[in-house]
Amino acid sequence: MTINGWLQFAVFSIVLLALVKPLGLYLARVLEGGRTWLDPVLRPFERLIYKLSGVKADQEMNWREYAFALLGFSAVSLLLTYALERLQGAIQWLNPQHLAGVEQALAWNTAASFTTNTNWQSYTPETTMSYLTQMAGLAYHNFTSAAVGIAVAVALIRGVKRTESGTIGNFWVDATRSILYVLLPACVIFALLLIWQGVPQNLHPYTQAATLEAQTQTIAQGPVASQEAIKMLGTNGGGFFNANSAHPFENPTPLTNLLEMLAIFVIPGALTVTLGRLTGSPGHGWAVLAAMFVLFAVGFTTIYWSESQPHPLIHGAVQANTATAPGGNMEGKEVRFGITDSSLFATITTDASCGAVNAMHDSFTPLGGMVVMTNIMLGEVVFGGVGAGLYGVLIFVVVSVFIAGLMVGRTPEYLGKKIEAYDVKMAMLYVLIFPLIILALTAAFVLSPNIGLSALNNAGPHGLSEILYAFTSAVGNNGSAFAGLSANTWWYNVALGFAMLAGRFLMIVPVLALAGNLAQKKSIPPSPGTFPVNTPLFTVLLISVILIMGALTFFPALSLGPILEHLLLHAGQLF
Repeated sequence: MTINGWLQFAVFSIVLLALVKPLGLYLARVLEGGRTWLDPVLRPFERLIYKLSGVKADQEMNWREYAFALLGFSAVSLLLTYALERLQGAIQWLNPQHLAGVEQALAWNTAASFTTNTNWQSYTPETTMSYLTQMAGLAYHNFTSAAVGIAVAVALIRGVKRTESGTIGNFWVDATRSILYVLLPACVIFALLLIWQGVPQNLHPYTQAATLEAQTQTIAQGPVASQEAIKMLGTNGGGFFNANSAHPFENPTPLTNLLEMLAIFVIPGALTVTLGRLTGSPGHGWAVLAAMFVLFAVGFTTIYWSESQPHPLIHGAVQANTATAPGGNMEGKEVRFGITDSSLFATITTDASCGAVNAMHDSFTPLGGMVVMTNIMLGEVVFGGVGAGLYGVLIFVVVSVFIAGLMVGRTPEYLGKKIEAYDVKMAMLYVLIFPLIILALTAAFVLSPNIGLSALNNAGPHGLSEILYAFTSAVGNNGSAFAGLSANTWWYNVALGFAMLAGRFLMIVPVLALAGNLAQKKSIPPSPGTFPVNTPLFTVLLISVILIMGALTFFPALSLGPILEHLLLHAGQLF
């Protein structure tokens, strides 16, 4: 741990916090149909989209109609992407490498992955997916899955804001405006910045280069910058290359590394400002953002400290030879990024549902690997995915307000709405679905030697961590992995595909049901017994609820995985 490292963390934090307010206010205008500086250019296109698709922009939906439209749209998109992958070999357009069609289980896994904003990749992208599949299939989902997350978040905000209303907005309008006014303009600007820094953007065949050893090397390229932009801004994470953001064509310079980290957090952070603006309680938005930032800072500090420690076995051997002990754990890290930027990137990408990596999480120390896994286990509410992070943390806000009401012996209230039995049931349904799927599937694969254990490259607690991480990442819609698990098998592809769908849509439905129920309630004025949700005390309560619920649920599994591995490592045992 160095002063330089802490300065890098400080610069990132200052720039992030400076960006969230203007972007959050802009998002509020966009999502409520207000005028923006892009209206003269984009408003005609927006009207044309509604006209061609038959959308009645002025007709709002109740929560069931909203959920039906969202689920139907996602299902059709998934099937079309699956078909495109399977037919890839027969479609030679934008397929200069003449790549074959994708195997059925892998095609299913990939279609489910990108539909759910997970971007789990059980394949090597540059040797599996054509340019057409990357652009028309995968990058398309990067936009639409992010827009779905924003739409659900604003629907829940409307549920909190409105009184005695039977509707929560129009899904088609929310998704369209999210793409047109937010994601597309931001991606154009970001892609141009990446191209300026050396990220490729072309449709050329791969280059065949002669090496100094008189061998031929294939250098993959393609429309990288455009996919990299939405991969980060949409918290998607799927790389154009197998090495993801550790690849110099995806992340060539320190500036691109900083921009990519900012891109992951900026929209989720800004949505907390949007929450405060639309609910008329700016202080509440800042209190939620403060809770997110504290959890993020603690996670980074722990990973940075852990990765800065020398490997205990190497340290012992070096000390025995009376030499100077080496610095931190550089295994699986790019030298050009080092420990600081690798730790910071890993914290950010697992706090959000992004999954992009510039270092291999499987090579982190046991405690470092435990933190990145725990970030996802918390429900990815520490900034979280685009939209998904906000509606996820609002679930914990409801639970926190409920607990506060119990402590003072009165009906809980949240921004003028009474939190009653139905609201708490929907919140707890959301909270319980997540660990139930993760732990059940992990247990099933751990107990299946020929299905689950045969794909492991490591035994013991590290092997358990690899399987646990895979299902945590899938259900949490993150997409990063402990890559020692060879997950490109029929059983893993199919199971992880269903896990990703369940982790996305079985949790969205209770959120929309909660939004619909809150929108129907009357607004009540605050009283002396109302627990304020815009104070440091509320921030502390929210952090405590998130940590306690995560720890109580996953601590036994973590004890058998990374915690046990850490203790055995210091006892001299490797896996």
